[in-house]
Amino acid sequence: MEQQINTNKVEEVKHYLLTLQDTICEELSTVDGKNFQEDNWQYDKGTGGGRTRVLENGYVIEKGGVNFSHIQSEKLPQAILKMKPELQGYRFQAMGVSLVIHPLNPYVPTSHMNVRFFLAEKEGSKPIWWFGGGFDLTPFYGFEEDCIHWHQMAYDACKDFGKDVYNNYKKQCDQYFYLPHRDECRGVGGLFFDYLSEWGFDKCFLFMQSVGNYYIKAYLPIIQKRKETPYTQEERDFQLYRRGRYAEFNLVYDRGTHFGLQSGGRTESILMSMPPLAKWLYNYAPEENSKEAKLYTNFLPIKDWISPANH
Repeated sequence: MEQQINTNKVEEVKHYLLTLQDTICEELSTVDGKNFQEDNWQYDKGTGGGRTRVLENGYVIEKGGVNFSHIQSEKLPQAILKMKPELQGYRFQAMGVSLVIHPLNPYVPTSHMNVRFFLAEKEGSKPIWWFGGGFDLTPFYGFEEDCIHWHQMAYDACKDFGKDVYNNYKKQCDQYFYLPHRDECRGVGGLFFDYLSEWGFDKCFLFMQSVGNYYIKAYLPIIQKRKETPYTQEERDFQLYRRGRYAEFNLVYDRGTHFGLQSGGRTESILMSMPPLAKWLYNYAPEENSKEAKLYTNFLPIKDWISPANH
C-alpha cells in the first residue's frame, strides 16, 4: 500500500515515542520509589542521538533502562543489509524506544519492550519504511496467572487490527526469543513483529502505539503482585543463573543489539539491556520436581496461554 512519508509523519512518530518513554519511566518510578537518571547523547556516525534513562539499585528494580534514540546516516549497517540487501545505497533514519527491566526479587520476572520505526531513502527511488517491536516476559519462578495476564494484554493490544494478528505475532515472538544452543525459549514470550508496512502508514503506526501502550498495562500488575514475595539466597542464585541466558541471547542473537553496534550507536545505551549481575554454572540441572525445574517443564515450552475463546 503506497503512502507518502513526509516530515510531519516522522515527527508524529518521534513525539509519540518520547511521550511513551516519559509515561513508562513515571509509572516504573512510582512503583519503585526511585527515579531514572537521564543521559543525553549524540550520534557520532551521522546525525541525531538519544535519551537514555537508567534506574539502578532501586527498591524493586535492580537495573532498568528505558531508551529513546533517533539516528540518521548515509550508510546502512550489515544487520539491515543482511535482511534487506535491496537497500544497498540507501540512507536511513531509525527511531525507537527500547527497554529492559531487571527486578531485584526473583519472583518478579524480567521484561523487555521495543517499538521502532525505520525509513530508508535514495534519490530517484520510493522511500522504504516499516514499523517493528513487541514485548516479552522472562520469569524465573513462573506463575500461570501472570503468564495468562501478560498474554491477555498482548491479545488486547492486537484485537482491533485483525483476528490473526495476536496468533501470528505470538508465534514470531516464540520463534525469535529462542536460544538454539540451549534448545529453549528465553521466557514465556508475548509479541514480536518486524518489517510491518503492508497495512499503510496510519494503521501500522496505530498498531505500534497499541503495543507500546499495552506494555505497562501488562507488566505493572505483575510487579505489584510479586514485589514483596520473600525469597532465599538459593532463589536469588537461580535468578542470576537464568540471567546468564538473557545475556547470551542479547549478545549472540538479538537484532537490536547487532543493529546498534554495527550502526555505531552509543555502546553504553545499547548494552544497557544487560543484567547487572549474572552467573554461569557448569552443567547445572535443577532438582527434579523443584520450583526451579518447573520453569523448564511448565513455562519455557511454547504453549497457548489464553483460551481459544479469547483469540
